[in-house]
Amino acid sequence: MRILGISAYYHDSAAVLVKDGIITAAAQEERFSRIKHDAGFPTQAIKYCLTQEGVALTDIDHVVFYDKPFLKFERLLETYLAFAPRGFTSFRQAMLVWIKEKLFQKKMLIDSLLEIEPNYSAGEQILFTEHHQSHAASAFYPSPFDQAAVLTLDGVGEWTTTSAGFGNGNSLEITHEIHFPHSLGLLYSALTYYTGFRVNSGEYKVMGLAPYGEPKYAQLILDNLIDLKPDGSFRLDLSYFNYCIGLTMTNEKFDNLFGGEPRKPEELLTQKHMDLAASIQVVIEEAVLRLSRSLMAQNGTKNLCLAGGVALNCVANGKILRDGHVKNLWIQPAAGDAGGALGAALAVYYWHCKQPRPKKEGEVKTTNDHMRGAYLGPEFVQEDIEKRLLAQGAKFNVLDDAELFVECAKDLKAGKALGWFQGRMEFGPRALGGRSILGDPRSKEMQSVLNLKVKFRESFRPFAPSILAEDVADWFELNEASPYMLLVDGVAPNRRIKMTDEEEALFGIDKLNVPRSDIPAVTHVDYSARIQTVHKETNPKYHALISQFKKATGCPLLVNTSFNVRGEPIVGSPEDAFRCFMGTGIETLAIGNCLLRKDEQDQGLTEDYKDKFDLD
Repeated sequence: MRILGISAYYHDSAAVLVKDGIITAAAQEERFSRIKHDAGFPTQAIKYCLTQEGVALTDIDHVVFYDKPFLKFERLLETYLAFAPRGFTSFRQAMLVWIKEKLFQKKMLIDSLLEIEPNYSAGEQILFTEHHQSHAASAFYPSPFDQAAVLTLDGVGEWTTTSAGFGNGNSLEITHEIHFPHSLGLLYSALTYYTGFRVNSGEYKVMGLAPYGEPKYAQLILDNLIDLKPDGSFRLDLSYFNYCIGLTMTNEKFDNLFGGEPRKPEELLTQKHMDLAASIQVVIEEAVLRLSRSLMAQNGTKNLCLAGGVALNCVANGKILRDGHVKNLWIQPAAGDAGGALGAALAVYYWHCKQPRPKKEGEVKTTNDHMRGAYLGPEFVQEDIEKRLLAQGAKFNVLDDAELFVECAKDLKAGKALGWFQGRMEFGPRALGGRSILGDPRSKEMQSVLNLKVKFRESFRPFAPSILAEDVADWFELNEASPYMLLVDGVAPNRRIKMTDEEEALFGIDKLNVPRSDIPAVTHVDYSARIQTVHKETNPKYHALISQFKKATGCPLLVNTSFNVRGEPIVGSPEDAFRCFMGTGIETLAIGNCLLRKDEQDQGLTEDYKDKFDLD
């Protein structure tokens, strides 16, 4: 049985193909269209999924969409009516889109599928799941657990913003929901907007900025913006927000509470913005901790699954694990809307078709889940890579695996930035060693070099370490597998560098250039790191590269950041990788077994990538 899951029309559209309960292909449309967070119908992602499986649309048993548009329309109407006559401008703009297109979403889906395959006959094959049902299914069914509590948190689906339930075998029951307009995701987005970052893409910047500040405003938020109960349930004071009726997240009352207007994008960050980031991060962490504690106590389990955009807050995830009330935590790597396509397909397979969960034969023992390391996207064979590079005018040497690892490790040791394009592309927002830019974590300069000369992004942004799974306990306080880079934990105490009194007295961005450990390029200002454990079973080439770097340096980890620049989707093809290589400070590029060095390339192919993409 084959089921095609689709998410589209909001942000991060994607397609996923599930065969007999096994995830065979998954990709986001942005990787093909080169439009960041592309919300359009995922035509190219669907074509990839079909090609990967070697089937046509006519071979698909069910096509399922990740939310229910009529429920969302109901929520919009009721919200505008509740606040009328305020919000008429926003209402008029929204209704034009809905009346013209979104009310006829099933027809839109069929028409788009017919463009892919004109002889496709939809019939009763097209189904719809609710948004948070999709998130919950994406959290539980690919997890390694037969039984688990399930928690989903995001901005809003149709009505639901937070859901909790329990999964057992092939059943998954949602037992509690919190509805719009009360939302942890929208609260975090409101502070994202107020601190000058883009909603639905800049929330992770707020998380990265938080350690530079002090949570001076946390109590102000708890006293005014959110009524947070001991069990984690909550309500927002809507008088401070504008997202129900306006075109902005916050209003004048919100501005007055925090003493000024929202920061404009690219305006200088001040200590106040850092303190605001620290404050909302603390509030969200406390809310998530209370919710998860309550949920675990109700269900009497030690297993917890997370999904929804808030589940990408890896700092909060690390706090859950360290709190002790959860023994086993699994987070869907594509926790946002892209993962909704996966959850929708799995929900139909288990709920509508009532299929049993497949055995874990052939699955990875170290991570023991069904996501295959999240390496579910396209890959390119060596012959195709060479043809594509030659067509771009690239100059390269073809090496065997052993030679490639040695040469790349040598360049990394020399302080060079390495573009690493290998195997199947990752599904979800994180680069996990398939489409990555790598560096030496021991370098004091690497963090600023990668931010300013390669990524062209804010200097405060931290980088993640990819570490051999077998060595993680020697370098970090984490004792768990973290294959999807969704847990933050501390650098091991014996690897830290004690700060002087003068350094301790520094504030904000002044802390940035103070080395804090033996691996300063991946150590954040609070001695934390967003850790990826690399497993030989899921990514043998990446594991072998890091092992070679360890052999050369004694250090079993690398700096890992996504292969793109600010505002660009992660590269999806060899051509994308070569253009990014020629437009940035990346000095070495490994695509398959092709090794490219910048100083050997035709300099006429150099591109100016700094302003090529809109700011994210």
